[in-house]
Amino acid sequence: MAGPEQIQQQVDESSQSIDDAELALQGINMLLNNGFRESDELFKKYRNHSPLMSFGASFVSFLNAMMTFEEEKMHTACEDLKTTEKLCESDEAGVIEIIKNKIKRNVDSQKPPPSVIDRLQRQIIVADCQVYLAVLSFVKQEVSAYIKGGWILRKAWKIYNKCYSDIGVLQESCQKKTSQESLTSDRANDNSVTNEGVSAESLSRLKGSVSFGYGLFHLCISMVPPHLLKIINLLGFPGDRLQGLSSLTFASESKDMKAPLATLALLWYHTVVRPFFALDGTDTQAGLAEAKEILQKKETVYPNSSLFMFFKGRVQRLECQINSALTSFHDALELATDQREIQHVCLYEIGWCSMIEMNFKDAYESFERLKNESRWSQCYYAYLTAVCQGASGDVEGAKSVFKEVQKLFKRKNNQIEQFSLKRAERLRKQSPSKELCILAAIEVLYLWKALPNCSSSKLQNMSQALQEVDDTLHVGLKHLLLGAIHKCLGNSKDAIQAFHLAASNELGRQNNTYVQPYACYELGCILLDNPETTGKGRAFLLQAKEEFAGYDFENRLHVRIHAALASLKEVVPQ
Repeated sequence: MAGPEQIQQQVDESSQSIDDAELALQGINMLLNNGFRESDELFKKYRNHSPLMSFGASFVSFLNAMMTFEEEKMHTACEDLKTTEKLCESDEAGVIEIIKNKIKRNVDSQKPPPSVIDRLQRQIIVADCQVYLAVLSFVKQEVSAYIKGGWILRKAWKIYNKCYSDIGVLQESCQKKTSQESLTSDRANDNSVTNEGVSAESLSRLKGSVSFGYGLFHLCISMVPPHLLKIINLLGFPGDRLQGLSSLTFASESKDMKAPLATLALLWYHTVVRPFFALDGTDTQAGLAEAKEILQKKETVYPNSSLFMFFKGRVQRLECQINSALTSFHDALELATDQREIQHVCLYEIGWCSMIEMNFKDAYESFERLKNESRWSQCYYAYLTAVCQGASGDVEGAKSVFKEVQKLFKRKNNQIEQFSLKRAERLRKQSPSKELCILAAIEVLYLWKALPNCSSSKLQNMSQALQEVDDTLHVGLKHLLLGAIHKCLGNSKDAIQAFHLAASNELGRQNNTYVQPYACYELGCILLDNPETTGKGRAFLLQAKEEFAGYDFENRLHVRIHAALASLKEVVPQ
């Protein structure tokens, strides 16, 4: 595969003659081969050249926003996507109606007819832009953002449906023409849609193009908690997870510019979304086989891509190969020389892998650098810095950084910053100890679903460290974390006992509001694994869903509860 410099040279030599689809695909491949800057420059240079190039520029902006979650970049991405959407919007008539109208016109008209492919392409781009705008809303994890994103997706869904229908009709016409060509070779096919410049190859590319956004659409909706779907009456039915994966797979194998992006989306889903939201219940290895197969296929195409190296590290982390994961993340960090956003996500993973290994000093150094360099959530990074600094033994230094958390608190509606602020304030007032900082570090590992990535020896070390915590304010949290560790170690009986203690701790309900609903959820998941206790497990899940409200990371838990309930055959998704 050519590197970004070679691709740039090819583009400079042939940008005037090659079609937009090829130029856009080269730009995306340039991006994936560590040519973020070159790709950005290419798309910006030709942004006004065509809707497809405008979309490419907006996508690069969107990717930067999704990799950093910085407010400034998210705002820029929204504006860019809206600009592309306005450029592409045309009349509301569908493609088939347009073709029918054109057939009725004088075939000898001197004015060239509008391109059917161009009209379809524009509609698909509009829908894609709306999906990305919805994703940017969902990232905020707020009810208002879910509602806003939901309405945007509703509009996109209508466009996708229409495009699928139009492409299907055109493909049927194309196939009929091919089969009848020998019989009608001497006739003038004035009524054939394929005379409008539509070929089987271009239709196949468009099918791949529409499948990318369509697949993302289904995956996003399939993860929205049912109670929020009811609020906005989004579609009347939930997104189909399997349909989404199937569509993304089809897109990834097409010749469209979004084929490489569909590959990245699949890797992101299998290595980040599935484990974080526990979409496969207690199966922490789910998705790894698919991710490894994708990486193996693309290894020769993108041998030195920092993004693919990053996902390789994610797979290794999920397989509990932490040392190998650290090597991959450090390699990706070096490859991403001019890509600050990728450097930051690599630093973030290095910090997490270090915490998983209880190497709090290295974790502290990674998070401190993020606190100083990143513009996403300095409040959150400051909290992680202080926790790891205190856990490494530098309690006085941790006290100083805990004070910084309040100064860096900027987004009042952000769940992560709210949590960071509350925890930092409590630890600062309590006069933090090394033991409490280790407790706080294990708590974060639990909430971010990282405990299953820990080795048995590290889990046992964590269990021992928790046993040394003697603080009545944290009894419920202590039992919740001990239960989670026992669960990871396969000690179901001890885990159930610990979760029961956490669920019944009323003092914990006052000081750690999420402990009881999370404990009920954990009990439900363990009991679901045994056919004899499935009923009890379902009851605990419903208790967690219906009896608690207003606690930390409520929406996050509702997504996990939704996934667990949907896994039961007798539960019909609402």
